[in-house]
Amino acid sequence: MTAIFQPAAATNAQTLTTTQVHQKLQALLQPLGAVADIDTVTLPDALDRVLAADVICPVNVPPHDNSAMDGYAFAGSKLKSVQPNPRLTLRVVGTALAGAPWHGHLAAGECVKIMTGAVMPEGLDTVVPHEQVTVSDAFVELDASNVPAGANRRLRGEDLQQGSVALPAGQRLTPAALGLLASLGLGQVSVRRRLCVAYFSTGDELLNPGDAPREGAIYDSNRFSLQALLRRMGAKVLDLGAIPDEPAALQERLSQAASLADVVLTSGGISAGEADHTRAMLQSMGRVEFWHITMRPGRPLAVGLLAPVAANPYSESACSASTISVKSSQNQSNTPSTLRPAVLLGMPGNPVAAMVSFLMFVRPALSLLAGERAAPVPQLQAISSERLRKRPGRTEYLRGVIELNAQGQATVRTTGPQGSGVLSSMVAANCIIVLNDERGDVLPGESVNVLLLQGLI
Repeated sequence: MTAIFQPAAATNAQTLTTTQVHQKLQALLQPLGAVADIDTVTLPDALDRVLAADVICPVNVPPHDNSAMDGYAFAGSKLKSVQPNPRLTLRVVGTALAGAPWHGHLAAGECVKIMTGAVMPEGLDTVVPHEQVTVSDAFVELDASNVPAGANRRLRGEDLQQGSVALPAGQRLTPAALGLLASLGLGQVSVRRRLCVAYFSTGDELLNPGDAPREGAIYDSNRFSLQALLRRMGAKVLDLGAIPDEPAALQERLSQAASLADVVLTSGGISAGEADHTRAMLQSMGRVEFWHITMRPGRPLAVGLLAPVAANPYSESACSASTISVKSSQNQSNTPSTLRPAVLLGMPGNPVAAMVSFLMFVRPALSLLAGERAAPVPQLQAISSERLRKRPGRTEYLRGVIELNAQGQATVRTTGPQGSGVLSSMVAANCIIVLNDERGDVLPGESVNVLLLQGLI
């Protein structure tokens, strides 16, 4: 990524709506563009990678007309000859198997036994399922009124036609997309380099799991939940641990992170507390804005560009857990070619607020930087099964459980206490209830918007 770095003086935090935050993020990140480096990987290694270029179909899919059912193939024109008597009797003269086509010519009143996926023999266009026929020696009898001409036949190129775009650039490669690439006979694909994200938590009160408890301290959960969210997006994560509230330590870790990664993600240290040194430090290192968002949970967000550093080329192994050194890949030059800023995204320290801020703002921002053509996550409608108290003027994101009632309607309820530190509520939730700025209290039976948290693929 390339961009011109323009340091800015410290400014007071802006108060923004969630819509304005999305707009400002788009305006800041769009000029940077996506990561430019391209990798060629095999299909097993391509899961969750982002396509670097359109994939053009080298063949038709399917490559030939074939049967969609196990049954008997015949010419559909025979159906007209049996009117008004709907019964049709055909003699079986051969068998077509998937991968073993039947070659020959059929006389009047003949058919071929055929398996699913087998090539349709020349001149045949209709398949009757085997369960719809009566078999007697070498003959089958069927009710022609139940079988339209052309039934149960897949046409050549019906799925994808040769020369068409099978998958567009920016497509994230899901299991279904990998299967489609395999169906084209492609064993490898060009993808964008994984986005490299350096993460660290801030706070004197943080303990690592396994540390002995001490008074006033808490275990650092954000480090693990947020890094897991990053890995779910296919990003390479550089784990820089937890940093105490010491200006020198913060500056060193920020400089280190900015030199190694495309994005620096932090949690904690961006509120107005006296011990929050991140604000002043960030503004001394780059063009950074501090936003107060009219939302709950959450509110503080730091967004900006850190001072540019030499764009040291690195392989994917250079950005892996607990790795802090820069390594050169064999197919890249060691000479810095351009200067770029590292994108900074600083989130609140409360565990739920951090996760919600990630899902609502960080995730779409990272998708853009990764080059992904990601559509907004659709919001569904569900009936609230309880009263929800809501103050107009801010967006609220409630952890919820969506389920079907006895009438088959989608209903939703909260997980209980909605404090921004109640991380167990995120475990219990399968959706987020979205109450927009202008909305007030919600009564039982009223519809609300929900975002599903889990997907099948």
